[in-house]
Amino acid sequence: MTAEQTPIDVAHAAMEATPDDGAARLRFYERVADCELYLLLTEEAQGDNISPELFEIDAGRFVLAFDREDRLAQFAARPAPYVALSGRVLAQMLAGQGIGLGLNLEVAPSAILIPSEAVDWLNDTLGHAPEETEARLSEFTTPSGLPEELVQALDAKLASAAGLAQAAYLVGTVDDAGRRGHLLGFVGALDQAQGALAKAASEALTFSGIEAGAMDVGFFDGDAPVTAKLAAVGLRFDLPQPQMPERLAPAAPGRDPEKPPILR
Repeated sequence: MTAEQTPIDVAHAAMEATPDDGAARLRFYERVADCELYLLLTEEAQGDNISPELFEIDAGRFVLAFDREDRLAQFAARPAPYVALSGRVLAQMLAGQGIGLGLNLEVAPSAILIPSEAVDWLNDTLGHAPEETEARLSEFTTPSGLPEELVQALDAKLASAAGLAQAAYLVGTVDDAGRRGHLLGFVGALDQAQGALAKAASEALTFSGIEAGAMDVGFFDGDAPVTAKLAAVGLRFDLPQPQMPERLAPAAPGRDPEKPPILR
């Protein structure tokens, strides 16, 4: 990836180069969901209330967002109000309203119109929660048989989960019935972050085009005996450990995925 390209540029180029590759399309939508986007507004945000610029064309109604501030400025060609929010929050905000997303229009090779139906699909896909199982595991093994796309997707997902856990190990498993599978074991995860981490692992599976049952998720204490077994055979992912801020800044619209901005 060059300095001029963004993750969305790279994923869009791969999708365009292989139009029949469903996995490439999934990876593009995953990048859209995970990246921070700059949404063009008609006026400055008022608390949680925002008023996106709406453009109506033959293909439908669209809001405009860009994956870099300078791209928004280039498109607007004037000082323009905007709000920064993740693609997943934007999809949640637009879902069910018949509004699509114009992404990087006229300013990047990744310019694309994402219709409202695709925005709804993305929001539904991101809303799927992993299922809990009661299987008892009897053995951990070196992971095998999983595609490299999944390993790369997990690496990208966990790189953005700064401070939520110390590390994660991907291992093969054998349960009491002799069934084989895989487990992503998080070590030292914050209690309140376990749901988000499990969902991130589930999304990595979904956007890699892999069946959801291909991998389980578990949480372990750093000093638990089982953790040493995971470390002995597993593929380790280190999660970034952020520096503690000196003071808390007020939350901006769109920063809380449980509370998306309100359209006005």
